[in-house]
Amino acid sequence: MVDMEKSEQPRREKPRVIVTRELADAIHDRMGELFDVVPNLTDRAFTRDDLIAAMADCDVLVPTVTDNIDAEMIAGAPDRLKLIASFGAGVDHIDLAAARARQILVTNTPGVFTEDTADMTMALILSVPRRLAEGEKLMRSGLWEGWKPSGMLGHCIGGKKLGIVGMGRIGQAVARRASGFGLSIVYHNRRQLPPAVEESLNASYIADLDELIQTCDIISIHCPHTPETHELINADRIARMKPSTYLINTARGELIDENAMIEALQQEKISGAGLDVYTHEPAVDERLLKLKNVVLLPHMGSATFEGREASGERVIANIRVWADGHRPPDQVLEGWV
Repeated sequence: MVDMEKSEQPRREKPRVIVTRELADAIHDRMGELFDVVPNLTDRAFTRDDLIAAMADCDVLVPTVTDNIDAEMIAGAPDRLKLIASFGAGVDHIDLAAARARQILVTNTPGVFTEDTADMTMALILSVPRRLAEGEKLMRSGLWEGWKPSGMLGHCIGGKKLGIVGMGRIGQAVARRASGFGLSIVYHNRRQLPPAVEESLNASYIADLDELIQTCDIISIHCPHTPETHELINADRIARMKPSTYLINTARGELIDENAMIEALQQEKISGAGLDVYTHEPAVDERLLKLKNVVLLPHMGSATFEGREASGERVIANIRVWADGHRPPDQVLEGWV
């Protein structure tokens, strides 16, 4: 028997959701079932004007790290916009203080890309000292003359000291991998981890970042980008590194003074770098392209089918919980880092 009281209640309209980049087909399909969704099937990056227009025409905006949403844009958004459900863990592309002032909720998708990014970090830790990119280019050039005792010599990583800057989910996942390769692991973090966690990771805490910088053979960066961490690895700290140091960054390009790093690489004041992120993406400094002691990747640390689909599912979950009148599980608060 039909419950007439319930059947006569007005149905809640589906929230209008605008997605700024093309996501996995399964995610688009599911969003289409649940929401009034406007996908970006061309995958053309939104301009500032595109973003402003989208924010004026939706209840929920689903941006990515390529979309810079500043205070002026948020202040000018109509009251209709209630949720920015960002695809990805980082939120440095969104002015959180401005969103909070307008009572616009912001969510992200933390933890989804942890293992994928840690895998890529470990690949760079192996690739740079062992000159894998140079070796691959040599093979494609047709100039390889065969094995010889002095050919393509690099450095082993076993027994070297790895310094992890930022010991959150990804930093810890890197530590677990690195331990299996015989690396000695130290880390710097805002807060020291519990002894049991340190023991499980075979990692030792160094409170002074400068001390870590000066003593490590490989330094891997895993911090969020905030005003406090902007160019955390600055010219002074790069100058403190040993000539044998390799610098790895799969977090955010802005964490390193890119110009100082390039000059140190050119002058062989550090041995090499493995980079998946850059200060002015998608632009890459031409000087980096000319360096043999650098492995460059196109921001692909999280680029797995599984990870991208999982991130989309988290976006959907956040929107559904919000639409049901509850606090989204991945709500980001100002001062979240």
